[in-house]
Amino acid sequence: MSREVLLTGFGVRTAFGTGADAVRAGVFDGRPAFAPITRFDTGPYRTGLAATGGPAAPLREVLAEVAGSAVAMAGLPTGAEAAVLVGTAGDFTGLTRFWRAADAPGGSGAPGSPGAPGSPGAPDSPGSSGSPGAVDSGGAVETVPAWQAEALADALGLRGPRLAFTSACVASATAITHACRLIASGRADTAVCAGAYLVEEENLAKFDSGFALSRDGMVRPFCADRSGLLLGDGAAAVVLESAESARRRGARALGALTGWGAAGDAHHVARPHPDGAGLVMAASRALRRAGGPRIDYVNAHGTATRYNDPAETRGLHTLLGAAAARTPVSSTKSTTGHLLEASGVVELVITLLALRDGVLPPTAGFTEPDPHCDLDYVPNRPHKAELRCALTVNAAFGGANTALVLERA
Repeated sequence: MSREVLLTGFGVRTAFGTGADAVRAGVFDGRPAFAPITRFDTGPYRTGLAATGGPAAPLREVLAEVAGSAVAMAGLPTGAEAAVLVGTAGDFTGLTRFWRAADAPGGSGAPGSPGAPGSPGAPDSPGSSGSPGAVDSGGAVETVPAWQAEALADALGLRGPRLAFTSACVASATAITHACRLIASGRADTAVCAGAYLVEEENLAKFDSGFALSRDGMVRPFCADRSGLLLGDGAAAVVLESAESARRRGARALGALTGWGAAGDAHHVARPHPDGAGLVMAASRALRRAGGPRIDYVNAHGTATRYNDPAETRGLHTLLGAAAARTPVSSTKSTTGHLLEASGVVELVITLLALRDGVLPPTAGFTEPDPHCDLDYVPNRPHKAELRCALTVNAAFGGANTALVLERA
């Protein structure tokens, strides 16, 4: 018999700051956080804007911050048995150091070579800072995704499986989906799921080379004049546990994850299926598992790119049928930017706050809708609403899609 999965704690950080109130003041107020990037030179690129929260910190520190808040809110004790699942691409700073050393005249850049990034005694190497799990033969271990899960579990003092997911923009949503499976099937009682992304040059360069970045400094999902996405800092963590575990510990349920689904449409390396087939498959599975509830709100993937928005709209029409016309849909990337690996978990926390506060977060900067995008996108201003059940969806390169159904506890 499948067990109920409850959400009992969360921590969140965006360019607006740390904690739920910062999200309310920025995301729910419809205030975009885009500003000039100061942490690296943006001269070679078409845009120098992103939603950043100041200087970048190491990912391990950001993950530990938000996960520590989630664990504290849930009242999960140190030494508890809990799976730790992280959506991550690793530490791009370490990766950059590695390859720059490899390209340097006379430098092999190989892990363990004298002076190579990550080697003992090398400047800024993980081992030289005494960070946990950072020394083997001197590899630049912060670039290894599995190390992020190991370091986070150690920092939290938790025992249990440790898993990392690297499925790009659905990475943290995939971590949540897997945790739900573990708990529902009885293979785990508790899981901490986290994801983080901090704006860095490598991904800015990639999205710039693909002409995917906004040309006017705004992210306008579903609008006729949208011109692309902008990146953003984001990190969040949630504590998930079985209803039995929560009752046993006396933990307060903040919400219930009643449905989850994942699918791949395999249509194109970078474009979604034009009819949103992957979204429909993932969300249909999630809704079926949840028992077919009425959806009161959809937190959309909403990247403000040419192909995503109409495909997502078509997919929601197929998924919701006649109810699509009266179901509010918004993209909070219009305020936070695209959080890449962190998107799924941050947007789950935003969706949780929408349910608990009874407020629909808006699609900021909304102008005229694309003729192919004809849903209620909650333009520009938040709205009060009676919300019982919400759907949050994400997509990634390669046709990967995830869907989570969250119900108010």
